[in-house]
Amino acid sequence: MKERNLALELVRVTEAASIACARSMGQGKPNYSDQLAVNAMRAAFDSLHIAGTVVIGEGERDEAPMLYIGEEVGRRAGPDPEMDIALDPLEGTNLCAYGRPGALSVIAMAPRGCFLNAPDIYMNKVAAGPAGRGVIDIEKTPTQNLANLADAKAVEIEDMTAIILDRPRHEELIHEIRGAGARIRLIEDGDVDAAIATCKSDSGIDILFGIGGAPEGVLAAAALQCMGGDIQGQLMFYEDRERERAHQVMGDDADIEAVFTRQDLAHGEILFAATGVTSGGMLDGVRFYADGCRTHSLVMRSKSGTVRIIEAVHNFEQKPHYTLEGFHQKMDAIE
Repeated sequence: MKERNLALELVRVTEAASIACARSMGQGKPNYSDQLAVNAMRAAFDSLHIAGTVVIGEGERDEAPMLYIGEEVGRRAGPDPEMDIALDPLEGTNLCAYGRPGALSVIAMAPRGCFLNAPDIYMNKVAAGPAGRGVIDIEKTPTQNLANLADAKAVEIEDMTAIILDRPRHEELIHEIRGAGARIRLIEDGDVDAAIATCKSDSGIDILFGIGGAPEGVLAAAALQCMGGDIQGQLMFYEDRERERAHQVMGDDADIEAVFTRQDLAHGEILFAATGVTSGGMLDGVRFYADGCRTHSLVMRSKSGTVRIIEAVHNFEQKPHYTLEGFHQKMDAIE
């Protein structure tokens, strides 16, 4: 019962962050949007009955007021369970700031040691829904992965859609997938939302390919553990300092060249919550009314496999002050 309550309490934190930053949608101030989400999430954590430590966050202590790696959150009373936390108060900062779909507030939580201590560098990823579990293989070509997944789904490659971040680094990848005959959906940001979409039967998305952030890979793996999907990732190194950073975060003895499986990235009894900021393939964005708003959230537990979609109506007269803080500040206060 306590675990079930924790999962439902967790979504209150993502709701607070989403509401706080959603009114900045389309204002063209990414840092402002992110700051509103961070402030609300940090404050909302204070009421959560955990002794939490951020292991996947937005930076180190000297980058505060972001939620930094190593920050302690939660009520932290004697009986509160020790938990590791992976989070992104605003996944898809530019999506919110420029009014584009797919921005989320995301948190994954598990007992100590269950998340890969991923450095803030790039990771090559391949992810798919339940049909791809044990089928996808990052060491195979995109064409081979498409063919194997098509066989597992009993469809043709031409019936499948791959989702990819629209980046110059993916030019060859896109060319190969087009040559294989699959359809492609290009996105500007938000590959956590994209990975989750592979598990939703009516999303139209079958597989995710490409290079994005390693911390987002851990968040995606946490979600896919709950939804029965699969993901593999491999760190990408473009400069020596990135290898140094990986060893600093993961340990001198860590195999930083390894292929990380879903289980390597996130395992154990995972709790996951995400609330839409702007409407995307999985969740609707925050909708405001005269005296409140509506939020749309996803709450999951890996232990039970339960996936809840929660639509909540919030009354601003009764909402904690941190959810609304900053709405009337001048946006040029944060450059």
